[in-house]
Amino acid sequence: MKHLLVALALLFAPVAAHAAPADLEAALAHAMADAKVPAMGALVIRAGQASAPAVRGVRRLGEADPVRPGDRWLLGSDGKAMTATLVARLVDEGKLSWTTPLAQMLPDLAAGMQPAYRTATLEDLLSHRAGLPENLGDEAYFKSLYDDPRPPAAQRLAYITRALAETPAGPARDEPRYSNTGFLIAGVIAERVGGKPYEELMVQKLFRPLGMTSVRFLPWRGPGPVGHVDGRVALQKFDPNPPMLDPAGGASMSLSDWARFCVDQLAGAQGHGRLLRPESYRRLQSGHDGGFGSGLGWGVGKKIMGRQGPALTHAGSDGAWYALVVLLPQSGNGVLVVANAGDSMGGDAAAATVVRDLIPSLAPPAVQEGK
Repeated sequence: MKHLLVALALLFAPVAAHAAPADLEAALAHAMADAKVPAMGALVIRAGQASAPAVRGVRRLGEADPVRPGDRWLLGSDGKAMTATLVARLVDEGKLSWTTPLAQMLPDLAAGMQPAYRTATLEDLLSHRAGLPENLGDEAYFKSLYDDPRPPAAQRLAYITRALAETPAGPARDEPRYSNTGFLIAGVIAERVGGKPYEELMVQKLFRPLGMTSVRFLPWRGPGPVGHVDGRVALQKFDPNPPMLDPAGGASMSLSDWARFCVDQLAGAQGHGRLLRPESYRRLQSGHDGGFGSGLGWGVGKKIMGRQGPALTHAGSDGAWYALVVLLPQSGNGVLVVANAGDSMGGDAAAATVVRDLIPSLAPPAVQEGK
């Protein structure tokens, strides 16, 4: 899954002024002109209202079947903001607490945990500050999950049991260290207090209340776009992530449904979101020190590509797809971009190009320091 800090470096750096395309279709055409991405889609949000999605390209290399506005796209780690929202909703319901130590939330795993993890909190897990490595170090075990007959929830529990016994990547509550494992642990905790698998909880607590009907979890083999990697269709055994990884980013959905979630996040920043208490949205959308950096499921920046923030952003990829989001809470504006190819075929650069082309119409130039 695409590293959040890579997205932060790409999006929060200033860029040279240029003539931006006038609309979504033109922005997609510009981004795909020199790229190998089979298809892309984009959608803008203005003052809390989502536009119709624009799409361009083909669902699968070597075929003429075009992408359609209602097609599903894998969001990858952009789903981390959704997992964090699920956890926040369970906190709002009194089923979880932000400050409970991990050893108390998972008492049956406490004895086998590294001591450094026992005091980690949900906020530490969701802000990448629990000291966890990005993924479990045992690659052979990870690959064995593709043939594991147990349901994803059982695989997740076995996975995090191993992960919590591994040596920490660094001290807790230090600088953020991007970790998919932290979100898997949070997913297991949510399952325990919610009494259902993570995937069912997401439908119950987020997707159904927001009217998001297109969502599917990995592996998805229905009609629509397929992912691509290294110039080929990504349908080999190890191309998708195993469903166990869903809390770290396994959801596929239409652009319009993704926008429903993002519109609610923007509304929440202004005090009238549908899912959470206002203070819970603020917690998700603030950096770990109350300022900028790594929020809970979001990257939080003071500026975005030389434009005025604050900005919420994230990138997601399993190597065969790419998705990029930028939200501007003060104005209620934002942009969502998807591609059915990852960085090996330029999906990341093409998505950034779309954002770069559209951001001037969504945010004013950043005020220079000292003025």
